[in-house]
Amino acid sequence: MTYLLPRVIGLACALFISVPMVARADSKVPPPVDLISESFIETVRDWSSTQVVLLSIKARNAKQGDFEQARIDALDTQWRSELKTDDQPLITAVLSNPLSSYLLRIQADSLGVYTAVFVMDAKGLNVGQSAVTSDYWQGDEAKFQKTFPVSPQAVFIDEPEYDADTASWRAQLNMSIANESGQAIGSVTVDVNLTELERRAAAASAS
Repeated sequence: MTYLLPRVIGLACALFISVPMVARADSKVPPPVDLISESFIETVRDWSSTQVVLLSIKARNAKQGDFEQARIDALDTQWRSELKTDDQPLITAVLSNPLSSYLLRIQADSLGVYTAVFVMDAKGLNVGQSAVTSDYWQGDEAKFQKTFPVSPQAVFIDEPEYDADTASWRAQLNMSIANESGQAIGSVTVDVNLTELERRAAAASAS
């Protein structure tokens, strides 16, 4: 999964790039993933359980819940094709919906800790997102396969990856999203800037 800078949110993302970060002396050694603490996870669970998230997923599941794999693949192909053109009806429809606006605000409020956020439905298709992703369907990836099908409370933190462009380490926090009845209806992925988390932890210890 890669993230592309969308025209509609370029300014907001540019603000995140300007957030000062302290680079590790050895870029080959990632910060510990336990920086993504239980309290950090609970914060994500809180904002990903709000009505705008739940209602958006519910509506998408009702509309696309019976899509067969061929239809899903066609949508994913359309998304990838639109990335190469100026005519982007599918991408625009997702980025301009209320959930994407909410997720963009959540990302902005994190001040550089969240570098991308997206929510998936029960098929693994993106419902809302704060940044343009390289694909539309996540159902074949661990972020979805190790959350939604596992349990309503499943949490999966992927291996850290180094981003040379920003000289920072990133790790994806992936979680199931449950409705008011405790049933899994989708999942959320948060791209976490571990380097920024480590910087904040060091600053807090020094104060």
